Amino acid sequence: MNPTYQPSEVESAAQADWTAADAYRVTEVAGKKKYYACSMLPYPSGKLHMGHVRNYTINDMLARYLRMSGYNVLMPMGWDAFGLPAENAALKNGVPPAKWTYENIAYMKGQLQAMGLAIDWSREVATCDPSYYKWNQWLFLKMLEKGIAYRKTQVVNWDPVDQTVLANEQVIDGRGWRTGAPVEKREIPGYYLKITDYAEELLDHVQHKLPGWPERVRLMQENWIGKSSGVRFAFTHDIRGADGAPIQDGRMYVFTTRADTIMGVTFCAVAPEHPLAAHAAASNPEIAAFIAECKAGGVTEAELATQEKKGVPTGLTVTHPITDEQVPVWVGNYVLMSYGDGAVMGVPAHDERDFAFANKYGIPIVQVVLVDDEPHFDFHKWQDWYADKERGVTINSDNFSGMRYQEAVDAVAHALEEKGLGAKKTTWRLRDWGISRQRYWGTPIPIIHCPDCGPVPVPEQDLPVVLPTDCVPDGSGNPLNKREDFLACTCPTCGKPARRETDTMDTFVDSSWYFMRYCDPANDQAMVADGARYWMRGQGNATGGSGMDQYIGGIEHAILHLLYARFWTKVMRDLGLVTIDEPFTRLLTQGMVLNHIYYKRNAKGGKDYFPPAEVTPTLDAQGRITGGTTADGTVVEYGGVGKMGKSERNGVDPQELIEKYGADTARLYTMFTAPPEATLEWNDAAVEGSFRFLRRVWNFGQALAAMPAADGAAPGKAAKALRREVHTVLRQVDYDYQRMQYNTVVSGAMKLLNALEGFKAEGEEGGVAALREGFGILLRVLYPVTPHLTHQLWKQLGYADAQGLLLDAPWPVVDESALAQDEVELMLQINGKLRGAVVVPAGADKAEIEALAVASEAFTKHANGQTVKRVIVVPGRLVNVVVA
Repeated sequence: MNPTYQPSEVESAAQADWTAADAYRVTEVAGKKKYYACSMLPYPSGKLHMGHVRNYTINDMLARYLRMSGYNVLMPMGWDAFGLPAENAALKNGVPPAKWTYENIAYMKGQLQAMGLAIDWSREVATCDPSYYKWNQWLFLKMLEKGIAYRKTQVVNWDPVDQTVLANEQVIDGRGWRTGAPVEKREIPGYYLKITDYAEELLDHVQHKLPGWPERVRLMQENWIGKSSGVRFAFTHDIRGADGAPIQDGRMYVFTTRADTIMGVTFCAVAPEHPLAAHAAASNPEIAAFIAECKAGGVTEAELATQEKKGVPTGLTVTHPITDEQVPVWVGNYVLMSYGDGAVMGVPAHDERDFAFANKYGIPIVQVVLVDDEPHFDFHKWQDWYADKERGVTINSDNFSGMRYQEAVDAVAHALEEKGLGAKKTTWRLRDWGISRQRYWGTPIPIIHCPDCGPVPVPEQDLPVVLPTDCVPDGSGNPLNKREDFLACTCPTCGKPARRETDTMDTFVDSSWYFMRYCDPANDQAMVADGARYWMRGQGNATGGSGMDQYIGGIEHAILHLLYARFWTKVMRDLGLVTIDEPFTRLLTQGMVLNHIYYKRNAKGGKDYFPPAEVTPTLDAQGRITGGTTADGTVVEYGGVGKMGKSERNGVDPQELIEKYGADTARLYTMFTAPPEATLEWNDAAVEGSFRFLRRVWNFGQALAAMPAADGAAPGKAAKALRREVHTVLRQVDYDYQRMQYNTVVSGAMKLLNALEGFKAEGEEGGVAALREGFGILLRVLYPVTPHLTHQLWKQLGYADAQGLLLDAPWPVVDESALAQDEVELMLQINGKLRGAVVVPAGADKAEIEALAVASEAFTKHANGQTVKRVIVVPGRLVNVVVA
C-alpha cells in the first residue's frame, strides 16, 4: 500500500476484498445469537443526503460491533419507491415514474456501496417491484375477507381543472399546486382499514411493551391514538327535513371530556357537512356560500387547527338537555364531520378555541368553573386557568355547583342517562386508515368493478395486478383511467366484461412491513416464512413480545409510519403469519444534520439562498455570525442554523465529501461530532480535523510496520503503563458501544492513538509488543466507524494472519491483569493542604504508606522540621500528615 494515506486507494482495495469474500451475505444459523438491525428505507429521490450518511453509519457501527462480538447480524436495505414525488418528476421531465425511480435507485445504491456499509444486498427490495407489492394486494384481500378492510365514501381535495384528487401537501392557499384552481371537497368511495379495532392494544403496548423506545416517541403515539373518557349526549330539537321527519330523529349528539361545564354552553357548532348545516343552507344563500368556502379548505385536523376559526349562525336552535333552554346552532369551519358526530358544544368560558370564537361573534360567555386564588375572570382575555380541571370547582351550575371535576362529570352523566339523552363513553382520536389514492404510481388495489356484481376481489391466483410502467402523467388525472389494456377485464364471479379499480394504495402500506420482507425476500410462495420467524423474534422470545432488535430512523416518522407498522404487524399476527405483537424492540431516532443558512431578499420580498461554502461569514465582537459576503461582494443575511435542505441550499453533497476526503472521513465526522440522538451542526473545519486524525492513524501504522519484530521480553515499567492505559480506555469504549454512544467511542479511539504515539518503544522491554497489542485494539475499536482504513492496516501489519479478516476478528477483551498497578500515586497533604505526591507499592499497608509519606522529599521540603502528630490515609487517593 501507498505509505501516504490515499483514501480512494484504501477504500477501493477494502471493498474489493469484501466483494470477493461476499462478506455481508447473511443466512439463518440455528443456535447462534441473532441480531436484526435496520434503518428506515430511503425514498429514491436521486441522491443521498448527510442525514442518510448519519443514519446508515449508526446502523453500520452497531452491525459491525455485534458481528465481532459473535452475533449473526442482519443489516438489509431497500427502496420506498412508490409515491407522489415520482409523479411530479414525471410531469416535469416527461418520463415514466418507473424510469426515473429505477435510475435513482441505481445511483443511490452506488453511493451506499461507496460508503462501505455492511449491507446484505441479496435481500434488497424495491416496493415498486411486482414481486413485492403482490403481497400488499394479497394481505389487503385477507383483510377484506376478515372485515378489517372495507369500502366507504371519503372527503378528498378535488382539482376541478386537472380532474384529480390532490394530496394535502398539493393544496396551497386553497388552490391546486399545478393549476391554481380553487380546490373543492368531494366525497368519493375509497377503501379503509379498521385500525380502530386495534386502538386499545396499540395504546396498551406503547405504554407497557416498548421500554426500548424513546419516551418522546411513545408519548407522540399515545397522543395520536388519543383515548378520551367523557360523555356523549344529545341536544334535542324539532327541526324537520324535506320529508317532514325530524332530522337525525330530533337529536344532535356531541361528545365532551368536560361534562362538568355543561351549564356554561352558550352555542353549538356543527361541521359544514352536518345535516343541520345542509338544512339551513337550503334556504339561506349566506350559509350556502360559507359551506362552499369551507369545502375549499383543507381536510385534515392539522390544517383546521392552524386556520382562522370562522362561523355563521344558522338561525336554528337545539334544546339544552339539563336546563331546557334554547341553544343557537352555528356552522363552524373548525368542526370535522369525520370526528365524533360532527358537532360540538360551545363553552367559551372554559375552552380557548370557543372563547376566541365567542368574542369574535359576540356570543355570551358564562363562567361555570372557579379556581381557588384565581377570582378575576376577564371576559376579553383568555387565561390558562379557565380550562384547569384539576383545581376547578363548579359554580353557577344549579344542582351541580360546588363539585370537583370528576364528581361533576359523574353527576352530569347520571342525570343525562336518567333522561335517556346520554351516557359515559370512551372515544379515540385515531380514525380508520384510508388507503385509497387517486394516483398512478402506487400498488393497484386488487378490485374489479362489475356492472352486475359490484366490487369483486381479484382472485388470489391472479395476483399481482401489475401496474403498467410506461405511463407518463400529464396532470389530467390518473393515467390508468386512459389505459384500456389495464382497465378491461372479466368479472371473476359472472364472467361478464368488467373494469379494474384505478385507485392505488397509500404508500404507508409499502413501508408498513418491508422489514419483514427482508427476511424472506425471494420467497414467491409466501409473504413471510422461516426467515421472518428467525429474524423477527425478540431476544429470548419464541412468541409474543417484539421483533426486530434495533430500528433506526428520523423523528419525523415517529407517528404515522411507526403506528401503521405496529398495526400491520398485529394484523399479520392475527392472520397467523408472525408470532410477535410489536415489530421493533428498540428504536433510535437520530438527530437532524444542520447547517448555516444565508440568504438575500429579492425584489418580490422572497429569499434567494446561498450555499454556506460560497459565503465568508461576518462576525461581531463576540465571534457570532451576523451575515456574510460572497466572492463577488454580494452582502447576504444570516438565517441561523437549520436542517439541510434543497430549498435553503445549505446541504452538503456526500459524494463530493467522499471524493475529497474518503468515506471513512465522512463516517467518522458524522459519528464524532454529536451523540446519535442529538442534532449535528455542520463544521467544515471539523471534517478536515477528522481527515487529519485518520491520516495520523495511517502514518502510525506505517511506522509500526517498519519497527523490528517483538522480542518476546516481558513488559517493562513503561510498557505496563501503556497497556494499563490502553485497556482502561478499551473498558470505557466497550461500554459506549453497548449504549450506542458513538461520539465517545471516537473520543476513546483518539485517546488510544495519543497514548500509542506518545510511547517510545526503543530500548523499552516489551515495548514493540505493547505497541502492536495497543494498535490492534485501536484498529478493532475504530473498525466499525472507519472500516476501510482499519481493514487495510490490519492486513498490512499481519494481524489477519493470526485472526483472519478484521470484519470477523474477535472483539478485544479487557485484560484485567493489565489494569493492575505495581505502584500507585497518592496526593500528599500537610495539615490538609496539597503539597505534592508520594508513590507507594500497590499493596502497601497503612504503616508502610505513613513511613513513605514522612520520608518523602515533598514532606521534608514543606514540613519545616515540625513534629508529626498523626497521619490520615484515604486508600487509593491521598495521605494527610498532621504536624505541629
